[in-house]
Amino acid sequence: MSNIFVVGYDDSDTARRALDFAVSRAKAQGGEIIVAHVLEWSPYSFLSPTELEERHKRRQQELERAESAILAPVLKDLEKSGVKATGAMRYGQIADTICAIARDEKADQIIVGRHGEGGLAQRVFGSVAGTLTQIAPVPCTIVP
Repeated sequence: MSNIFVVGYDDSDTARRALDFAVSRAKAQGGEIIVAHVLEWSPYSFLSPTELEERHKRRQQELERAESAILAPVLKDLEKSGVKATGAMRYGQIADTICAIARDEKADQIIVGRHGEGGLAQRVFGSVAGTLTQIAPVPCTIVP
């Protein structure tokens, strides 16, 4: 077994707890971590060619900002842990994209934090953690 852990990471407190859990698992099992950050981007928009070009530019700017503000700092912190870690940043629906990263990287497990949102929003839209438990191609751990 390769012991590759994909961690859904959005720089929140719950994502940090999930990452800490993944680091402890990776150290115990001699594994590695892939820090996955997903920027949601709806492909369903009817835009003119000029608007599409502008949207593509904004998308590139968002990727660059997320890379420098979210992924680079966390990967630098992980260097100190002694665990091999890489980053993966993509656009898409969060749960589907994390699953795609897990498949592409031949991961053994997905680890995410639970944000704890409840009420109507969760019942209507669902949660990333809840969706992952239903569609993940590998075991999924949800860290409270």
